[in-house]
Amino acid sequence: MDTRISWDQYFIAQAAILSTRSTCTRLHVGAIIVRDHRIIASGYNGSVAGTPHCTEVGDLIVDGHCVRAVHAEQNALMQAAQMGISVDGAEVYVTDVPCVQCTKLLLQAGIRNINFMRNYHNDPFAEELLRQKHVSLKQVPFSSQTAHQIDLNQFIAHE
Repeated sequence: MDTRISWDQYFIAQAAILSTRSTCTRLHVGAIIVRDHRIIASGYNGSVAGTPHCTEVGDLIVDGHCVRAVHAEQNALMQAAQMGISVDGAEVYVTDVPCVQCTKLLLQAGIRNINFMRNYHNDPFAEELLRQKHVSLKQVPFSSQTAHQIDLNQFIAHE
């Protein structure tokens, strides 16, 4: 009997761990782009590289959104672009449902499946775009059983 966590649980856990690098004070988000069960790019939300972080200087809120932040999905797509990696036909695992802007970018880049852990301000237009493009939006819950299976306690250094 295979007791390993599923691929979906594995990649959503990776996104959750990645989100701990976020410098956003409002919501920590991580995104992993995957092809053939291999991570090809990743990102988390935070300010533009080399500029002050929200954790240092505060949020810059305009119309209810922090304009200082680059979204996790955007950072993952940019990482792939900088490395010359096509994401066409890949899938993304993200801690939270992508906003409408990120949904449009993911669709334009050729992402075929969007997997998420938490619902967060789902946008009706984004959902309509996904239907039109036949791209799946699937919730991958992270249960206490999954957390128990991962068991990071075994890796804690004993001093």
